[in-house]
Amino acid sequence: MELAIGIILGCCALGAGMAMIAGIGPGIGEGNAVAKACEAIGRQPESRSAVTTTMLMGCAVAETTGLYALVIAILLIFLAPSRLVNILVETMNTLG
Repeated sequence: MELAIGIILGCCALGAGMAMIAGIGPGIGEGNAVAKACEAIGRQPESRSAVTTTMLMGCAVAETTGLYALVIAILLIFLAPSRLVNILVETMNTLG
């Protein structure tokens, strides 16, 4: 039973780490968006407000991916192990 609990805890930690890899994408995407917005403003300074507004909206949408990954990682670290161990213990008590 200790081995099963160890596997549960290890898999939850591994899943949380994999979920946080999703935070890399928004960082790269937002960096590219800001670079292109600066380039566009440099070419046409009069369109600064439109470019800035569109860039901020795009960055906000892109950031939600990273926030969802963070929420999943937090759930896998703090909530899932206890629930999965409780399910394991209940199943073992029912069977044996």
